[in-house]
Amino acid sequence: MDSVTINKAHWDERAPAHAASADYGIARFLADPAHLSAVVRFDKPRLGPIDGLRGVHLQCHIGTDTLSLARLGAHMTGLDFSPAALAEARKQTEAAGAEIPFHESDVHDAVDVLGAESFDLVYTGVGALCWLPSVSRWAQVVSSLLRPGGRLFIREGHPMLWGIDETAPVPYPHYSYFEQAEPMVFDEDSTYVTTDVSFHNGLSHSWNHGMAEIITALMDNGLRLTQFVEHDSVPWNAVPGHMTLDPATEEWSFTENRSRVACSYTLQAVKQ
Repeated sequence: MDSVTINKAHWDERAPAHAASADYGIARFLADPAHLSAVVRFDKPRLGPIDGLRGVHLQCHIGTDTLSLARLGAHMTGLDFSPAALAEARKQTEAAGAEIPFHESDVHDAVDVLGAESFDLVYTGVGALCWLPSVSRWAQVVSSLLRPGGRLFIREGHPMLWGIDETAPVPYPHYSYFEQAEPMVFDEDSTYVTTDVSFHNGLSHSWNHGMAEIITALMDNGLRLTQFVEHDSVPWNAVPGHMTLDPATEEWSFTENRSRVACSYTLQAVKQ
């Protein structure tokens, strides 16, 4: 079975549980028309004004970040390969009174589905790039979607964090920091949100990509780096038993020696 099929089954099963979990806060979106996801709130100062921009959220999952960007004034489109995730995204955005088109597609086919040079903003959120085998191929898609002068905005888990074996008694860098042809294979019956659901499709394939590989791929495809910020926090408990939640930011950091590991980053680049 190929990686796309394996990963789609993985995400199709988890999407309803994610939407039902308090961790995604769907009820807060429906109760408060100004509510934004914690990820978008965290990066709002770096995001800047986006009112009126035509934006696309690649690998949008259940659409909470997509809806948040729309609430900041962007004309958003969402794209994901999981029909179950998109069903949840459509349900919650409709309930919230928003009109956001969501398209089912592998991210590599996004240009065929959405059109070349159609967007002012391409947005990618936390936990997206690790599901793609080639960061260079992804960068080609991003560049093709953006109009000249349009920008890419990424908030993503840091490859330093992705390389850590969080299941070890003392977490340590176990997985490759750099992109490898063969995927890392995991089989887990759990997920990253609080839920009582036990999953049957535990198998997943993922890849790490080093920071230089990501930045070089963007530069090679006509994008100019305009911002790169590394953070000592992430929006989920990435290494259970070793991280502490900051209630003010809803971000998790290492409880001890938090400055030793870059946990996530924000990157922006403009198509020349």
